[in-house]
Amino acid sequence: MEEERVPEAEETEEIRSVHFEHYKRSQKITLKNVIDFAVYLLIVVVLCLLFIRFVAVRSVVDGDSMNPLVYNGDNLIVEKVSYYFRAPERFDVIVFELKNEKGVHFIKRIVGLPGETVQIRDGAVYIDGKRLENDVYGLAEIQNAYLAGEPVELGENEYFVLGDNRNNSKDSRIIGPVERKQFLGRAFFRFFPFNKMGLIRHD
Repeated sequence: MEEERVPEAEETEEIRSVHFEHYKRSQKITLKNVIDFAVYLLIVVVLCLLFIRFVAVRSVVDGDSMNPLVYNGDNLIVEKVSYYFRAPERFDVIVFELKNEKGVHFIKRIVGLPGETVQIRDGAVYIDGKRLENDVYGLAEIQNAYLAGEPVELGENEYFVLGDNRNNSKDSRIIGPVERKQFLGRAFFRFFPFNKMGLIRHD
């Protein structure tokens, strides 16, 4: 008995139909993959933005005003979490943005706290008329008091900051007090250069 053969045209049409169905399925899979990847990418971007906004940010030191604690070119992690739970303290090393220069960041050490009166005389820092104790961060006697030659009264949210390299630093003696809202955070960790990697000491 002879086998019944499907006409060649019908066989070709059937194959085309199978291929088309496979193509449609593959297109659906590809579209799903694209959507999944887009959602994943969006989540990553949002998490990164939240991390930068609320947790930590990278900062590169420009200049020598904080020698010998950190040096020009050092790469730091600036953390923001501490100040959610406590107020900034004297001798904290902070990174802040200049009030009238968006994107320009300074790293300095807090010396004067809100409500205090700061003055520099005889090469030393005085808080409320008394010489600042435990002020072991300056490299040398302060040569120029600038604005702080006269008493500087700090407001409710104002801080007086100095560079450790005090005779080579543009700080509150020149730019005036720094407001709390200007703070980016507290210098926390140096990750480059690798041979100096470690926590930033604040004591």
